[in-house]
Amino acid sequence: LYKQAAICGDMERVFEVGPVFRAEKSHTRRHLCEFTGLDLEMEIKHHYNECLEVVHHTLSHIFTGLEQRYSKELEAVRSQYPSEAPRVSSEPCIIHWEEAMSMLAEAGVEQDPFDDLSTPTERKLGELVADAMGVDLFILDRFPSAVRPFYTMPCPDEPKLTNSYDVFLRGQEICSGAQRVHMPEQLEEGIKAKGLPLESLQWYVDAMKYGTPAHAGAGLGLDRVVFLYLGLDNVRKAVMFPRDPNRLHP
Repeated sequence: LYKQAAICGDMERVFEVGPVFRAEKSHTRRHLCEFTGLDLEMEIKHHYNECLEVVHHTLSHIFTGLEQRYSKELEAVRSQYPSEAPRVSSEPCIIHWEEAMSMLAEAGVEQDPFDDLSTPTERKLGELVADAMGVDLFILDRFPSAVRPFYTMPCPDEPKLTNSYDVFLRGQEICSGAQRVHMPEQLEEGIKAKGLPLESLQWYVDAMKYGTPAHAGAGLGLDRVVFLYLGLDNVRKAVMFPRDPNRLHP
């Protein structure tokens, strides 16, 4: 929300790299209570795909640089945890929500079209996309409004869906984002619809009242990117001092 306030202040693009804390009781191989995040917000001229292009090309650049500059280190890791470099398309591989539902249905997977994806379903979709498109990095967009935050812009052609997206690497989510609502009246409606108190978010709504450009953003979990890029079996092996519900020190 604060990076969006910077966009309101006429900063066309902002980003931040820093610690992120999540009070979640998630005991999985891919969740942490503290991780390093790369967040960005940017003004868009025509479509939120402009943000997706930035995210895709950033990841593509990072992956190429890792293979070229750190081949010896990668060889050492891959001698213990065998993996290949992820297959990445030159341009973003974008799968719309409706397409994903059709792919899963054809594969015999039951999925509520207006509910979020479970971890096994995400992995299955990743397998289907990898087989069909030949890529390990793809973007799923147009998520249902019921599973996205109040500040997510609805799809103009289907109000039950949104201009939101997740980025997947090897069938697991590494990034989430969306075009943000930039009209104060629409923001207030979204806050009320989600049953949230307007008082604590009034500053956020007020920031949009003086004219805010259309904008979109995304947040990447860098520890999860390392974990999946290297084909490790647990995200904790990608962090020097992992923090989860059962570990606060060392």
